[in-house]
Amino acid sequence: MSHQLTISKAMAMSSELTTSNSASLDVELLLSYVLQCERVYLRTWPEKLLSQKQTDSFLSLFDKRAAGYPIAHLTGSRDFWSLELKVTPHTLIPRPDTEVLVEKALALSLDPQDCSVLDLGTGTGAIALALASERPGWKVMGVDRYEEVVGLAKENAQRNNLEQVRFEVSDWFSALNEQRFQLIVSNPPYIDKNDAHLNEGDVRFEPSSALVADDEGLADINRISHDAQCYLDERGWLMFEHGYEQGELVRQILTEAGYQNVETFKDYGNNDRVTQAQFFK
Repeated sequence: MSHQLTISKAMAMSSELTTSNSASLDVELLLSYVLQCERVYLRTWPEKLLSQKQTDSFLSLFDKRAAGYPIAHLTGSRDFWSLELKVTPHTLIPRPDTEVLVEKALALSLDPQDCSVLDLGTGTGAIALALASERPGWKVMGVDRYEEVVGLAKENAQRNNLEQVRFEVSDWFSALNEQRFQLIVSNPPYIDKNDAHLNEGDVRFEPSSALVADDEGLADINRISHDAQCYLDERGWLMFEHGYEQGELVRQILTEAGYQNVETFKDYGNNDRVTQAQFFK
């Protein structure tokens, strides 16, 4: 049996978490999860003694984090935009850079009360739910090809009181008939199968089907760019998240497919991350 820890002693263990570049935050998140409290509580009551069960639980999670397991998988949730999303190993973990796509979508000149939106490869539902939270009048639909992933997105909609968002099983556009959308957004697989980053950090624990694409990571972006034209309204918008070195190539794909007003935006690290384009028949 281990000795019981105080909050301050548990937080001091961050110095041992050499595998993470956010060790202090990681420890706070694990402690908040174990104690079911807000992070501010940890600083307010540093001498509080954890129960033996809480100590054992924290140390078990700490060891898993030291082994590289993502915080979101250990706590089962991740904050994104203004939402708290349930996360499982079946989906990508929502990342802050994806919020750039949400910001740029909200900045488009679309009717705030009447707009049809499709989120391709919705995963946790992060993008679809973030857009719906800001534009309650929009008709937002998210699709994913895996039933368990769609079930997770529906659960996240319920968690965040956004049950007006529809989630359906569809391999990209396969289950959509002749529906048209004014905005199609996607964070598709865009990593090349030989990319060394696949052996680093959280992505080691995420599904490769949500990460890796053929043709140096561009196969799905290429396919969606062409197929989306059958589902976009005139002057509708298509938006992608993509790799930080893919901006020029994605612009080229969209331009060659006939889109106009093609533009790339940078993420919070000043890297190319989101490209949008407008469809004209």
